[in-house]
Amino acid sequence: QVQLVESGGRLVQAGGSLRLSCAASGRTASTYAMGWFRQAPGKEREFVAAWSYGNTYYADSVKGRFTISRDNAKNTVYLQMNSLKPEDTAVYYCAARVRAGGYAYTRGNEYDYWGQGTQVTVSS
Repeated sequence: QVQLVESGGRLVQAGGSLRLSCAASGRTASTYAMGWFRQAPGKEREFVAAWSYGNTYYADSVKGRFTISRDNAKNTVYLQMNSLKPEDTAVYYCAARVRAGGYAYTRGNEYDYWGQGTQVTVSS
């Protein structure tokens, strides 16, 4: 069983920055593909960013502003969010895919485990 625990979400002003963290349990967590998704009120969950075998992938809406990274020693993946906009307001979820092959896993159903989410609110 893999557990994912997100943290770092809070209220921030537009133009500000936040770093979200997702700590993963499991002996082989460092080999998992990891992703970040978000869901705004009344909207469907959408892909934000993913990391797989050293490759990173981003949604067009966040490209150039968000950066996904990971610290394998800590089994933690991060999402650095800069130049935040009100439309970035959402609950952010991290997800893990146990069997990873270096592909761009951008769909929610490609992931095996999910965290509980952390709220990010960007005020205008």
